[in-house]
Amino acid sequence: MLHNLPFTLTALREAYASGTSPSDVIDEIFARLDAVNDPNIFIHLRDRDNLKAEAAALGAYDPDMPLWGIPFAAKDNIDVAGIETTAACPAYAYTPDKDAFVIANLRAAGALVIGKTNLDQFATGLVGVRTPYGAPLNAVDPEIVPGGSSGGSGVIVGHGIVTFSLGTDTAGSGRVPAALNNIVGLKPTLGALSSTGVVPACRTLDTVSIFALTVDDAYEAFAVARGFDTLDAYSKPLVHEKLMAIAMPLRIGVPDARSIEFFGDHVQQAAFDRDVALLKAKGVTIKYIDFTPLYAIANMLYEGAWVAERYTVIDDLLATNPDAIHPVTRQIISHAESMSAADAFKGIYRLADLKREAEPMLAELDMMCVPTIPTFYSVTDLEADPVMPNSNNGTYTNFVNLLNMCAIAVPTAPRSDDRPGSVTLIAAAGKDAGVAVIARGFEADCSRTLGATFHPVPTPSALPMGASDQIELAVCGAHMTDLPLNWQLTDLGGTFVRKAVTSEQYKFYALAGGPPARPGLVRVDGTDGGAIALEIWSLPKTAFGTFMAGIPAPLGIGTVELSDGSSVKGFICEANGTKGATDITNLGDWRSFLAQQDLPA
Repeated sequence: MLHNLPFTLTALREAYASGTSPSDVIDEIFARLDAVNDPNIFIHLRDRDNLKAEAAALGAYDPDMPLWGIPFAAKDNIDVAGIETTAACPAYAYTPDKDAFVIANLRAAGALVIGKTNLDQFATGLVGVRTPYGAPLNAVDPEIVPGGSSGGSGVIVGHGIVTFSLGTDTAGSGRVPAALNNIVGLKPTLGALSSTGVVPACRTLDTVSIFALTVDDAYEAFAVARGFDTLDAYSKPLVHEKLMAIAMPLRIGVPDARSIEFFGDHVQQAAFDRDVALLKAKGVTIKYIDFTPLYAIANMLYEGAWVAERYTVIDDLLATNPDAIHPVTRQIISHAESMSAADAFKGIYRLADLKREAEPMLAELDMMCVPTIPTFYSVTDLEADPVMPNSNNGTYTNFVNLLNMCAIAVPTAPRSDDRPGSVTLIAAAGKDAGVAVIARGFEADCSRTLGATFHPVPTPSALPMGASDQIELAVCGAHMTDLPLNWQLTDLGGTFVRKAVTSEQYKFYALAGGPPARPGLVRVDGTDGGAIALEIWSLPKTAFGTFMAGIPAPLGIGTVELSDGSSVKGFICEANGTKGATDITNLGDWRSFLAQQDLPA
């Protein structure tokens, strides 16, 4: 009986293997839509017969196709061939003749796109009600806003009508609807999912995001949708890591008592304190951090350069037909008209300063855990004030894309008033697997249902221990961020992990020769060594040989001991390579040497 079947990947695969047909699943989808009776979830719902014809073309059940017969939906700023893309603005609409890159990947794997979902117009908003098509109703509680801008995509998964859906995320649009509809929202590392065929909001910050009922389902859809796209200038050739068990302890940062913000919602605060206690019980080391620098970064999103980015998408429409744009959206984006190019650059410089201020704090963490939203707002609240509740929804989301971090929102146990609980795990670019693994822990430990359905969350299967697809590498010189050879890491898919220092058993030299100037790190015994500043980078193992081939003598890769007693692979120097070199151990940092010598960074 399909009406009792949760539409998770596991449940649908078992049903298909037992003889269920995609046609039966499509009929059940339409039956569930009729039962929900919310015509504002979709802007474009595909014809049932066309869907069945596409499903029939898949042939017999093929378990080797990772998403065979799996239904999904896409936000209506993502192109599906032959279906109008509106970005929730009828005057902007066009009909693409090809699928967006991510849609094409999903369909090639056997997935069936059911339709195009409603959104805050031009993906500008975190509430889901800024649309001329009528706002969809929250799946859990129709009095609460559905969340945005990917409102329809969150609601359709929350009702259990599709297995997963695509949204987009610039300021939190792939996470806030997840919290409000009791589902998972995966915001990938920027560049992991191509934006070809996606209407931009802020092109330098946007990413396609994924909603699903479980972490594993979201991560599997992510694995299929991703891929390097030469047509997208912001796409990156990142290696996809499988989910593997993580050894404890992890260092997870949470907002401290002075900087955490719930806008008076004590029930939300109690739920978050309970969820942090679960992390502690797992053996996590909790570090309470001052979020003030991160809030300052979040505030930059609607200042200067990034409002101007939104303006570039609709400047022609604003000039010729301003009434076609939702009044609140128009008010926000039109602010760019009063700004100059100089204002944009000032904003970029201000962001760089704030990033530098936050770096030492972030370098001491493996990831962060925050409330996905600080509190709940009703549709009535938004009618009274369309701006402030929206801004508050972005308290813990707005800074993430500006810092080029990845994140995943995961439901936790319901609050004491039965509203959904949710936290978001946030980490450096490339750490998507790590945050997903910790998110799975909340699924194992928290009793809840899948979205608004009656189905309990299945206990995640045990993860294997195994070798990572990445290797961490310590660099101490010209390969560090913004220095002359850093491109040799980034061009091979390397991502920055954290700052670190060695144990005090190292001598540090400025080697003879160049340019570029190069350091040498030599392990010594005794007391005449020092602690040397490092950067830890993550490099795909498949690229490591290529990287090694470009390392000139007397440098090589060895094992470097860190100040916390752990070790990592890193640059070392042969002892005979220090002839003619300058001992700079007392400086302890290559950048300090460059500054002292007035050498270019």
